[in-house]
Amino acid sequence: MPQVPIIMPQLGESIAEARIVRLLISVGEDVVADQEIIEVETNKATMAVTTLCAGVVTEIRAEEGEDYAVGSLLGILEATEEEIVRTGAPQLGEQKGPGNEERKEDANLHFRQTEQSYEEPKLVEPSVRGLPVPAGMKGAHYISPRMRARMDELGLREADISAIAGSGAGGRVTVEDLEQFLEYISGWPDSTASPMRLAVADAMRRSWSRPLATVGLPVVLDAVLEHRSRQSPKPGLTLYVLRAFAIALAEEPATAGFLIGEKVVHPRGYDLGVAVQVKDGVMVPVLRNVDQHRVSELAEEYGSLVRLARERRLTLDQTTGGIATVTNFGTFGLKWGTPIPLPNETLILGLAAGIKKPRWSDEVEAFIPVTETELCLTFDHRVVDGGDAGRLLQRIGALLQSPERL
Repeated sequence: MPQVPIIMPQLGESIAEARIVRLLISVGEDVVADQEIIEVETNKATMAVTTLCAGVVTEIRAEEGEDYAVGSLLGILEATEEEIVRTGAPQLGEQKGPGNEERKEDANLHFRQTEQSYEEPKLVEPSVRGLPVPAGMKGAHYISPRMRARMDELGLREADISAIAGSGAGGRVTVEDLEQFLEYISGWPDSTASPMRLAVADAMRRSWSRPLATVGLPVVLDAVLEHRSRQSPKPGLTLYVLRAFAIALAEEPATAGFLIGEKVVHPRGYDLGVAVQVKDGVMVPVLRNVDQHRVSELAEEYGSLVRLARERRLTLDQTTGGIATVTNFGTFGLKWGTPIPLPNETLILGLAAGIKKPRWSDEVEAFIPVTETELCLTFDHRVVDGGDAGRLLQRIGALLQSPERL
């Protein structure tokens, strides 16, 4: 009987590997076309590998908890000739040629076959590894070719060794310094970093290669809270901030641009992300054209995206294309913060906890209690200056005083 491969599909543009979370099938089991058979975890979401045709599972080569590269052979099905002809599924070892038509992805992540011959399962070492480092140590910028080669062997980046005290010329960190440090921490408790944690580490390291600055502005929330109390269902406070942020950016597009060479590229639309805390990381679903839709129109989509993010079920389209992000760290009781924008974004707006404070009222000539938050805007200082950032925050704060217009 013809054999059909089960391979690790391409789960997104920048995804080269995925971790097997759960095997949903066993050897000898009958399966149908497009059946979810393996649950995998990438650095962005949990997804499912599906079958290309109906058949019988004859072999499973993947193991739960292990990482495999895109294109790796995870298992084998036996199928009839008629089923292969009906579905167009390739046989084991078959190379797809230019004349072959690929199956299209659908909204349920039924992934198309990649144009390559199939490989044996390939365990993948994490591409980023963090190291705990003692406080107070210093490092040097120059890395010798020998040191660079050793770091490549260990999968280390410059950030991982930046706190190691160097004994070489000018404070340079030598291979011997690195080996002593690794021996020093060899007995420390450790754990394997998840794909999500590695992705966050990689994104933050790339983000921090830019000159970032943060400014803050106190904003009274009473008008928003009163307006929200009259809605059913009640929109999230973050959604009001997203809407005000999008309107302010649409009024001043230059603040949402990003620098490429000698050009500032301006956004075509105002798609904003919202940071959602998940186990061992953060996911950022993106709402489209936020400047064009009122809070009441965005509420259902916002709630759905946040729920999918917490379940780690977002698709690639739901997490890409954002030009800026809002993060509500006030849910943790924090009064101030310096959030870091994603590498492909210039701005991130943080929302702190709402706190009751006395504020002077000229109308009644007395202090009155108000609920006040701190808006914290982090920006790429190559693109946005402090004055522009301040004016942007002022405009967002003013918009939040008229929530009926949002």
